[in-house]
Amino acid sequence: MSRDFNKILNYSLLKISLIPLMLWLISTLVFILLRVAPGDPVDAILGSGANEASRELLRSKLGLNESLLNQYLTFINNILHLNFGESLSTQEPVFNIILKSLPASLELGIFSIFFAILIGFPLGFLSIKYKGKKGDYIARLIGIASYAIPPFWGAMIVQLILSVYLRIFPIGGRFPIIHSQPNITGFLILDSLIDNNIVYLRDSIYHLALPSLTLGFLLSGIFSRSLRINLDKTIKSDYVKAALTRGITRRKIVFNHALPNSLLPIVTIAGLTIASLAGGALLFEVTFSWPGIALRLYEAITQRDYTVVQGIVIVTSFLIVSLNLLVDIFIALLDPRIEY
Repeated sequence: MSRDFNKILNYSLLKISLIPLMLWLISTLVFILLRVAPGDPVDAILGSGANEASRELLRSKLGLNESLLNQYLTFINNILHLNFGESLSTQEPVFNIILKSLPASLELGIFSIFFAILIGFPLGFLSIKYKGKKGDYIARLIGIASYAIPPFWGAMIVQLILSVYLRIFPIGGRFPIIHSQPNITGFLILDSLIDNNIVYLRDSIYHLALPSLTLGFLLSGIFSRSLRINLDKTIKSDYVKAALTRGITRRKIVFNHALPNSLLPIVTIAGLTIASLAGGALLFEVTFSWPGIALRLYEAITQRDYTVVQGIVIVTSFLIVSLNLLVDIFIALLDPRIEY
């Protein structure tokens, strides 16, 4: 047992040691791409009609008149001290922008994954139960359609039907603009519960329902297809056939033996999906005007706001790398076949 623990510990430490290298590579790549991209942040802030003296003063203030090497060294030094600078357009600290935007994306991502599993798993079971029959074809068709639909297009169609025509859900936003939203943790549903405010809780769920259900449905095909493939493969294995010959019911075999062994690949997929949603679904948040980190990133890109783009990419990269690390360690704990 101690030997296994040491192996897992060494495996975890090896994975953790790679995080700084990956973040450095990502940060360097972002720095280079933003500098070689066409356009000038000074023009984005002052406009192309500003006089040269104002332009040079702002360029000096932002450090853009220094050499690329000095800019890069300053950039890396600031990151090491968790200083992401200030927004070029609003002068607000980038760290505050991220703290305000990230909870919205995480809240949307968590509920979207919940609905994706809630929709995808029954479709996967239905496909296995009626394999080769009408139910299988229907479940597979729904799974393929959900996976193939572009998120932004699916979001617009849902908005058009349920928000514009039927007026069941709000077309966008996270909270009614006529109310001041609770701000304790940044997660509106949790804040409403802490504040014991039923009206805020209702409004939060009302605005979250449509985007999370839509994104959940669009992600459900990943889970339904993965469950179908892995469960079908497990059911065909020798130990399942042996259990059937001993008279064990198919239901017990599926839920007690086949399903647990089929979940490892699904855990991997779920981890990668959650990690990808840590930074938000860019076009999805833009379509729903969801004030998450992806929408803020989109706004920063259009405004040529270097510091905000850099800060958001670095923080979301750290979240994605960390979540992938946790998934790797979790799978290593569950699967004894993993070599450390």
